[in-house]
Amino acid sequence: VQLVESGGGLVQPGGSRRLSCAASIFLFSRYEMNWYRQALGKERELVATITSGGGSTDYADSMKGRFTISRDNYKNMVYLQMNNLKPEDTAVYYCNARWGRDVYWGQGTQVTVSS
Repeated sequence: VQLVESGGGLVQPGGSRRLSCAASIFLFSRYEMNWYRQALGKERELVATITSGGGSTDYADSMKGRFTISRDNYKNMVYLQMNNLKPEDTAVYYCNARWGRDVYWGQGTQVTVSS
């Protein structure tokens, strides 16, 4: 099992960034997929969740209206579209897969929001 995030980098405040997560998971479409983030010196926090079929999503309050999670079960991909980025969004972003007791993490991708 492997989750590989990509798309991180440096972005100016107010800018946008799209993160991708490529999942090498058997029966990927059964997994709930999540994005987490961890800022320096802070605990890891849940950013967004999408159900296995993609029919339902949920977001942390500070991300609602700015971030959008989506998935493509044919390509085994999960995405996080981030708009109107703020300096406080600077963090390592992690892809997470969950199905019952099976939980997997990617290695993370750094997003830095700075002018």
